[in-house]
Amino acid sequence: MKLLQTLTLRSSYEEIEKVEGLLNELQTELGFNDEFYARLMLAVSEAATNSIVHGNQLDESKSVEISAFREGNLLIFETRDEGEGFDYETLPDPLAKENLLKASGRGVFLMEEYADEVEYSDDGTKLSLKFKLAD
Repeated sequence: MKLLQTLTLRSSYEEIEKVEGLLNELQTELGFNDEFYARLMLAVSEAATNSIVHGNQLDESKSVEISAFREGNLLIFETRDEGEGFDYETLPDPLAKENLLKASGRGVFLMEEYADEVEYSDDGTKLSLKFKLAD
């Protein structure tokens, strides 16, 4: 796996905007199209938001690290926070009738829809999003 970029964010909402700069650099370097960029933007910014808000509880003394790797035809984003972790297998179903009108709770669902593969490790403090690059 080849490391392409690393981005460290403070745990505040304003920091999420830095994901765009990371993705712009990767698009320039790898030449992927705007549709692929949009998938990345949605999933990676959601991962960053979850790490900042749910993982680190908006504690600005804690940081979130996002690393982008390339492995063959895969573009992999690893997000790590300093929170206590969570059990991703017990999250409520965002499509269940009682959850449809809730203001939050769709982030993991969206990441799973837009990434080709989603993996959690280290008790939920590390997330890997994998995307297949076009040949």
